[in-house]
Amino acid sequence: MTKYVVAPDSFKESMTAKEVCDAMEKGIKIVDKDAQVIKVPMADGGEGTVDSLVDATHGQRITVEVTGSLGNKIRAYYGILGNGTTAVIELAKASGLEIVEKQKRNPLLTTTFGTGELIRDALDHNVKEIIIGLGGSSTNDGGSGMAQALGAKLLDKNNHQISFGGGSLNKLDKIDISNLDSRLQDVRIILASDVTNPLIGEDGASRVFGPQKGATPEMVEKLENNLQHYAKIIKRDLNKDIAMTAGSGAAGGLGAGLIAFTTCEMRQGVDIAIEVTKLEDKIRTADYIFTGEGGTDSQTKFGKTPYGVSKLGKKYHKPVISLAGYLGEGIDSLYSEGFTAIFGIIPGACDLPTALKNGPSNVARTTENIVRLLKY
Repeated sequence: MTKYVVAPDSFKESMTAKEVCDAMEKGIKIVDKDAQVIKVPMADGGEGTVDSLVDATHGQRITVEVTGSLGNKIRAYYGILGNGTTAVIELAKASGLEIVEKQKRNPLLTTTFGTGELIRDALDHNVKEIIIGLGGSSTNDGGSGMAQALGAKLLDKNNHQISFGGGSLNKLDKIDISNLDSRLQDVRIILASDVTNPLIGEDGASRVFGPQKGATPEMVEKLENNLQHYAKIIKRDLNKDIAMTAGSGAAGGLGAGLIAFTTCEMRQGVDIAIEVTKLEDKIRTADYIFTGEGGTDSQTKFGKTPYGVSKLGKKYHKPVISLAGYLGEGIDSLYSEGFTAIFGIIPGACDLPTALKNGPSNVARTTENIVRLLKY
């Protein structure tokens, strides 16, 4: 009996990682009816991390009402993994760019308060560990909203809480953490991110990521100055120097906020997923490994799911076959990293809506054809 491990990421806007797994299994079974297919939905800390890890561990989703990026009430969910003691949260569910209409995107105003509310709800479920995916943020508030949601007081000169958004950080006069949720001290917090940018400077949150969130050049300079001020107050009041810490610029500075107000560690998202899903144990005894993502190019080797899977395949001398919705520049550099072969799944010219709609059938057909060659 041939053993296949299928460990793809989601294909954005087309399929969840679990749906990709199902499509790959379907293609394999058409050719190899007796195959053993081990399905491991994966993620790298970005969109789909909650769904992938919940599905992989047979956990549950918790839906709550939280504060959206612009202060409106929204419904968002997070996951509790199958062990019952680990929560997994995506910042993007409560404070993400995709949930803000394009014309309303404004990092002077957007807040991470809702992400803090998700953390608080997870604490209410008595978890011992919280994994936070930092991808897809609409914010540039340095995690100040998150801290406020967890009980920190970010006060102006009149002892009033400062307003939401990166545009209000210049009003910060002092930080009072006497009411910060004490349960944070007893929980392990892991930040899932492949971003190593510092909070401030040319490579910082405002200048690199601000424009992607709707910031004009003038707004970028205001946000940069405000985060510099925020970092100085944190250093003075919390004795933590987060300005140039690697990863502190992730998610508009939420990385900095979590470093400042909690005890946390930062890891690549795919490494966390590999650990949670026990993927290495499964790959060790596999005959073939299938992985994939929406688009593969030279950036894949900077912490994306297929790269993490390929490293394990290389370690155990197993063939790794990767599928993608599109193939970009630089994939030649991936073959020395553990990839055996990389295939695009689109059969011919078509528009994007059609490609997204036909994702499952395209994955199944491509997988089927690969297995026909493998079994020849």
